[in-house]
Amino acid sequence: MATTSAVASEPEGDTRTLSCKALEEQTPENVQQWLAHSLWASHCYSYQARAVAIGDSEVRTLALSHRIQDGIRQQVVQYLDGPSMSIERHARIGHWGWSHAPEEDASVPAQWAKHLERIYTISLEEEKRVAGRDAVQISFDPRDANRYPHQWWLDTASGLVLKHVVRNAEGDILETFQVTQLQEPTRFNGDVEIGRPGHAPSVDWQVNWLPEGFQLQPGVSRELADGRAQQLYSDGLATISVFVEPVTASSLRPGVHQLNVSAVAAERFSGKSHDYQAVAIGEVPPKVLRRVVRSVAHVDMTSE
Repeated sequence: MATTSAVASEPEGDTRTLSCKALEEQTPENVQQWLAHSLWASHCYSYQARAVAIGDSEVRTLALSHRIQDGIRQQVVQYLDGPSMSIERHARIGHWGWSHAPEEDASVPAQWAKHLERIYTISLEEEKRVAGRDAVQISFDPRDANRYPHQWWLDTASGLVLKHVVRNAEGDILETFQVTQLQEPTRFNGDVEIGRPGHAPSVDWQVNWLPEGFQLQPGVSRELADGRAQQLYSDGLATISVFVEPVTASSLRPGVHQLNVSAVAAERFSGKSHDYQAVAIGEVPPKVLRRVVRSVAHVDMTSE
């Protein structure tokens, strides 16, 4: 019986590696294995693609490039209509965007899939087709009202995500991302060394409420200029970013501002020497984001 979890080698000290070649030798047999397979695939394939992103009020066409060279993932998204814009990201392969408990024996993708099952009801449908390619469909139905339903369509040949749909609680589509043309992906020939999640930046404020299942992502939280910092949280599917900075004339007006599937919530609170603005951005219902940002407090104040 083939299982995707067999792709990861046994840990040697603090190091665990993945042979990307083994991905082509595995056939996922259930939804948990498909989820793990898709996360491995995102670190093992280079590809070029065309895609569309459909939001509440616009349709954007995109050119996507994902390359792996010298252990670095280079991701480029170029918008082909509307204002000219290109977004480029670099990250070491094997450095996951979702944190994990290092004391567990299971691979990071397997832990991620297990975590998702605690907060979403996950189902699998086979024999689908997207962009002329055979696919499987995975549906994520939240177990509470603090997050949105998601649907993924995965390429059966590679495990890459071909389509992603986000809906609201009523079933209306909030956002669609869909690959329309995918050049045959090229597998990375080397092994992926799984990196540690890193350390969160030191901040003197804290978030006192988050929906169940959201965890701090130390590897992608970062310090910004002027003493500001960003803390990023994820439930394994959706993300919430929280920024805190002193209040200035250019600070956002308190309240919630909707941006298609994402929302921005702003709130102000007092520290010992300054008034601060907390801003939260995330793909969750606006009332949830408002509760998150209202829970932010300066450590000086929470200790009083």
